[in-house]
Amino acid sequence: MPGSNLFSGTLDLLILRSLVWGPLHGYGIGRWIRRTSSEILSIEEGALYPALHRMQKKGWLKSDWGLTETRRQAKFYSLTDLGREHLNQETQRWEEHATAVRSVLSGSREAETTP
Repeated sequence: MPGSNLFSGTLDLLILRSLVWGPLHGYGIGRWIRRTSSEILSIEEGALYPALHRMQKKGWLKSDWGLTETRRQAKFYSLTDLGREHLNQETQRWEEHATAVRSVLSGSREAETTP
């Protein structure tokens, strides 16, 4: 599925989560999201790199140049303290949202008639 099926803010959350264990380059972030989601979520480069730049401007990420596992030069992104704080807040918000949606999807007819 293309990245466009993501709910608002979800791409940022996924990117931030991918960096919890340490720095990754853009391709590595996309690969981690794809593998962790069992190949269901695929983030297009046209969405990923603008998001990384936007998140860096917000102070959630920092970047440094380094070598990939194939010895190519790449920009590696890592979380800042502000980014880690935002990740924690958004994770909580998303979990509350998912719980609410799960409740609606499993809701019964009685909920319609209750004032």
